[in-house]
Amino acid sequence: MTEKLQTVVIIDDHPLFRKGLVQLLRAVKRFQLVGEAAGGEEGFTCVLKLRPDLLLLDLNMRDMSGLEVLRLIKQADLDTRVVMVTVSDAAEDLVAALRAGADGYLLKDMEPEAMIEALEAAADGRIVVSDNLTHLMAAALRKDARPESVLAAGLTEQEQRILEHIAGGLSNKLIARELDIAEGTVKVHVKHVLRKLNLRSRVEAAVWAVENVRSGR
Repeated sequence: MTEKLQTVVIIDDHPLFRKGLVQLLRAVKRFQLVGEAAGGEEGFTCVLKLRPDLLLLDLNMRDMSGLEVLRLIKQADLDTRVVMVTVSDAAEDLVAALRAGADGYLLKDMEPEAMIEALEAAADGRIVVSDNLTHLMAAALRKDARPESVLAAGLTEQEQRILEHIAGGLSNKLIARELDIAEGTVKVHVKHVLRKLNLRSRVEAAVWAVENVRSGR
């Protein structure tokens, strides 16, 4: 079975890194670069026009921050998956990006093979975060008041199943397929899970599950 071609746009104001990403993407047959931009404003216009499957977005740019671009894309209700690709390993940047709806957060100093693997996972609908950053999200969650178990959170059996799949990095579409239910039903369950856990993003829910469910608490 042939993999669906994934259209990609890159927004990054560093020309050398952008060129490197372009070369990396061209080495993978399933990716088709359809646009690139050197700034947030130009990039957002490009995304609106091309509606790519995947957007690789720099965090710190001169004209408009990656977070601003991300929020505009979420407001436009596009299906584009957004992965932040940045030099910043600051906890506040990671948390802000994921809470704003980013589907991933990768560091620019990743090995090329690891970057390709992460981008392919993102294209498959999975959440991707550089391995050495997940502890930052876990630490950020521990600072806030959260239920410390599924029982304390009052999750139903179906919500627990949904949470397990979120922890596995699956998108709503993939969860719906796994559980043989409508994608709209999954969205409702995800909202309930986030509300009960007092969280704002599915990435936070995934980290919470790893910390409080898979650890046996």
